[in-house]
Amino acid sequence: MAILIDPPVWPAHGRLWSHLISDASFDELHAFAAASGVPRRGFERDHYDVPASSYEALVAAGAIPVSSREVVRRLAASGLRRRKADVMAPREPGRELLRPPRLHPGDEVAVVATAGPVLPERLAAGVARLEAWGLRVRIAEHVLDRHAHLSYVSARDADRAADFSAAWMDTDVRAIFTARGGFGTQRVLDLLDWRRLAEAEPKVIVGFSDLTVLHQAVAARLGLATVHGHVVTSLGAAAGDSDERLRKLLFEPDTVADLLGGIESNTWVSGRAEGILVGGNLAMLTAELGTAFDRPARNALVVIEDIAEAPHRIDRQLTQLQRTGWFDGVRAIVLGAFTDCGEEAEVDAVLRERLTPLGVPVLAGIDFGHTPSTISVPLGVLATLDADAGSLTLKRPPLL
Repeated sequence: MAILIDPPVWPAHGRLWSHLISDASFDELHAFAAASGVPRRGFERDHYDVPASSYEALVAAGAIPVSSREVVRRLAASGLRRRKADVMAPREPGRELLRPPRLHPGDEVAVVATAGPVLPERLAAGVARLEAWGLRVRIAEHVLDRHAHLSYVSARDADRAADFSAAWMDTDVRAIFTARGGFGTQRVLDLLDWRRLAEAEPKVIVGFSDLTVLHQAVAARLGLATVHGHVVTSLGAAAGDSDERLRKLLFEPDTVADLLGGIESNTWVSGRAEGILVGGNLAMLTAELGTAFDRPARNALVVIEDIAEAPHRIDRQLTQLQRTGWFDGVRAIVLGAFTDCGEEAEVDAVLRERLTPLGVPVLAGIDFGHTPSTISVPLGVLATLDADAGSLTLKRPPLL
């Protein structure tokens, strides 16, 4: 067990830098760095970048001087070397994202509440479904809490953020299932230490509706694919084969090819396109415009849905997305359910008027969104839409 440092010969930002590593564990490395006054923001994947001005002090504190080649060799031998392509890090919009590992029976998963208040009976029904899949389910500490002053969120912002962070950093937890949507996840995002979250091993996140902003944030900050699917409180009431589609996506991703297999659809604009799956709830996509967590539709197949939004509000949101350039470079659009949004004919008229002029394939009427039988869609992975055939085919398994 040793802390090692190579010579300050790496130029960046007008200075020379060294690499500080451990050949035993990241915990040992972080402890040494903290005790030596090296800021945590200097950690990148498997090492700390430290300026030449700190080199002598770190050697005096116990870091062993070695060559740069020896740093690489010791990292590789210890199993701690983490290549950029294999770790969570920001990735440009339009690029395929890092895929998290699949689930297996016996895995432990966490349920967290980042948004609205959770009904115990609906939570229990969803947990029972997860347990029937062979998962061991851990309920986060504050899932059933109620905010003292706000009726529309489950717990204090800090508590919801702490629950998510604890679950994410726990090496025993293989996936995070969100308890419900509603509103509140936006209030949590800025409280998360994204640099610290990037140090954990990738894991799958499942949710929809308000959780669209979490999908966007994880894509933008961690470069990680996620799954737009049932929250736990809707999973217990899943209809048709909706729960089985989600289970297969999570446990048997190799068997999932056409996400729309057996699903009715309407072709509005013919054509075929390939791109990265992006989207979710229309209102939440619009709400994230201008934030550090926005993930635009460049080179993307956009899937969108909504609930309880009047036609004029849908129009306003789509118009805003277009005016800000969010749709620039979009490859195709898949329209899910617009539940309780008014007269279907008027909703369709708005969607056609705002989206078909984009000149890309458009497939509508998909059972995706706020329905008991919704399909699940992995976001951040490469797929091909054939609007004429009504198919949405994944290029490779969405989970590893």
